Amino acid sequence: MNFQAASTNYLNHLRIERALATNTIESYQRDLGKFSDFLSVGGKNFIELQPSDLIDFTVFLKASQISASSTNRCISALKGFYKYCALEYEIFNPTTESITLKTPRRLPKALSISEITSLIDSAKREGDPVSLRDCAILEILYSTGARVSEVIGINFADISTQDLEGERISVIKLRGKGSKERIVPLGKFAFAALDEYLVRTRPLLAAKNAKSESALFLNSRGKRLSRQSAWQIVLDAAQATGLTGKVSPHVFRHSYATHLLDGGADIRVVQELLGHASVTTTQIYTLI
Repeated sequence: MNFQAASTNYLNHLRIERALATNTIESYQRDLGKFSDFLSVGGKNFIELQPSDLIDFTVFLKASQISASSTNRCISALKGFYKYCALEYEIFNPTTESITLKTPRRLPKALSISEITSLIDSAKREGDPVSLRDCAILEILYSTGARVSEVIGINFADISTQDLEGERISVIKLRGKGSKERIVPLGKFAFAALDEYLVRTRPLLAAKNAKSESALFLNSRGKRLSRQSAWQIVLDAAQATGLTGKVSPHVFRHSYATHLLDGGADIRVVQELLGHASVTTTQIYTLI
């Protein structure tokens, strides 16, 4: 059994048996790739590795100038890999005594409401129907606290509106990590931007693809918008408002949570809206 075969089997195990998300599996694959480089440089056999070799691997990662958090992620991926190999192939697990590096506690960045408004307004381009899509994406990122992968994964049928005690309530279904679904309310500004996109822009984009596309947000070829394209929309808005270097899609999520807590929302409610498995993850926003 060589390392490439064992790592391929492990990734297939994560994909098929544990049903992990594609992005998560790609992350594991990159981390195991770094370990493969370490084995090649040192001429080592992964089956014969000892705990002391894991220290050498940590030094190898440090020499690559990656952060402590990235190093910890690599070590975590390696622990999972060796745990799998110990069960499947009965080889020695050298990671049982490995430790993680201490990392400084970083508070999530949050933008002010005026900065969020400027970002959204910057996406509006007179005479450009596609700008209505970009504006709707930014509105939904902030209105729902969704991850960028969740936004591009929204289908046309995931939005619903109903009347409740005389009020028109709109909700949207998001698919988070581990394929977990949650329903979140859609703010009136986001709904207005989305409605304008659906009426004026989506039909034009959908007409460019002969096959029926269920995705809510379409690219210029009438297919589901990619993660990279959604990122670029955010980066373009940041550049237009002079916020380059401060903005990513996740900053909208941080701002959403921070502004909710500032407004007096219960932390358990924010936890549910963000789709956090533990309230401990949500509590970091209370430190801002």
